[in-house]
Amino acid sequence: MINYSERIPNNVDLSGNRTLQRALEQWQPSFRQWWDDMGPDGSSNYDVYLRTAVSVDPKGWAHFDYVKMPDYRWGIFLAPSAGDRKIHFGEHKGEPVWQDVPGEYRSTLRRIIVTQGDTEPASVEQQRHLGLTAPSLYDLRNLFQVNVEEGRHLWAMTYLLHAHFGRDGREEGEALLERRAGDADNPRILTAFNEKTPDWLSFFMFTFITDRDGKFQLAALAESAFEPLVRTCRFMLTEEAHHMFVGESGVARIIQRTCEVMRDLKTDDPVKLRAAGVIDLPTLQKYLNFHYSVTGDLFGAEVSSNAATYYTNGLKGRFEEGKLDDDHTLHDDEYTILDVADERIVERHVPALSALNERLRDDWIRDVQAGVDRWNRIPARLGVDFRFKPPHKGFHRRIGLFAGAHLSPEGELMSEAEWTRRHLEWLPTEADRLFVHSLMSRCLEPGKFANWIAPPARGINNQPVEFEYVRFN
Repeated sequence: MINYSERIPNNVDLSGNRTLQRALEQWQPSFRQWWDDMGPDGSSNYDVYLRTAVSVDPKGWAHFDYVKMPDYRWGIFLAPSAGDRKIHFGEHKGEPVWQDVPGEYRSTLRRIIVTQGDTEPASVEQQRHLGLTAPSLYDLRNLFQVNVEEGRHLWAMTYLLHAHFGRDGREEGEALLERRAGDADNPRILTAFNEKTPDWLSFFMFTFITDRDGKFQLAALAESAFEPLVRTCRFMLTEEAHHMFVGESGVARIIQRTCEVMRDLKTDDPVKLRAAGVIDLPTLQKYLNFHYSVTGDLFGAEVSSNAATYYTNGLKGRFEEGKLDDDHTLHDDEYTILDVADERIVERHVPALSALNERLRDDWIRDVQAGVDRWNRIPARLGVDFRFKPPHKGFHRRIGLFAGAHLSPEGELMSEAEWTRRHLEWLPTEADRLFVHSLMSRCLEPGKFANWIAPPARGINNQPVEFEYVRFN
């Protein structure tokens, strides 16, 4: 169970380490100030029907009730220890896991934790103004649930920095609250977390696609030899699943509503559908293309000596490492990647150790495809002849072997001139974004939804869809 009587709710016996407790209590007001400055705009007095962790047991860790977001019980929650766990990959395979950071890996592990930690407040900042254009109370509540959980994930990473990295860790914890998404002078570390999230279609695509990157990065870190990081990431993954649900179901409901209007009007003409106030399917495909390509870059270069080092040293494993049938050292293994050579896309075999970024990206691609397949059941069911498709992994890339190449979503190489002429067939244009923006207006009557999105099949926590998920005071 989690002790909610303490100033910082936790299940790590914080009161038994007074120095650490004092350091985090000094950080707490800075966090609250950051939330007031950069959290959901104008929402501090709302009563929101939120899920709060009451234990880390996967069977019953969530309690639902109305909470004002500034009063949300943020804290430090680690999944249960796995007992006498052994390191199961890399050169330390078979040794006991680490409860403290080995000195030789200190700076590398700190950088990994800071980079992950930086994404958590960044997404809150990116989504700060979305509540002002919420398509329903149900969606507004889901946005706020995502926001408070990203805030808690920031607490999780800050705890690791404070508990295991001394003064350097405390300074990094402060810096996590000082950077700002999209700030010209002090931006967030990763490019995708400096992009704007200007509308709800972008938010749903972000939570479906980019939070799925978070799932795979956390899952790889949850294999680490550093046990406190493992326990932190395992608990974070239980919350990350909800964020992806919000995205996948949000886009599905947009597809549903558009297909219903297509059926009623007996048309697939984007002009007529836009006039009817829904988002045409080709525009949804463009948004998919954009968010998919930007997120693909988050995995890093296809061939990476850093990734090999992280694995060999036991800092970061592969997705579901324990289920993979090999020697878990990869010294003699190869992995197939795609490259551009002689104006062709070719397959290349490289050492598996150096291709771990690409392997994780491929795992993510399969997972995205499964979600897109679920979306495609909607037009199929409603008799609409349209299927969504993620673009080629080399499309619109800024990092890695495809960074200098120009590809269509189908993977056809083209000249820079042809790309310049055609890329707006595949990526959202300014006119597309302005149209989507024009649909964004608040719909806050319980049980009512904006015209461009269908209601969900069911409400939250067995509540009816028309439940008052947010109360305005």
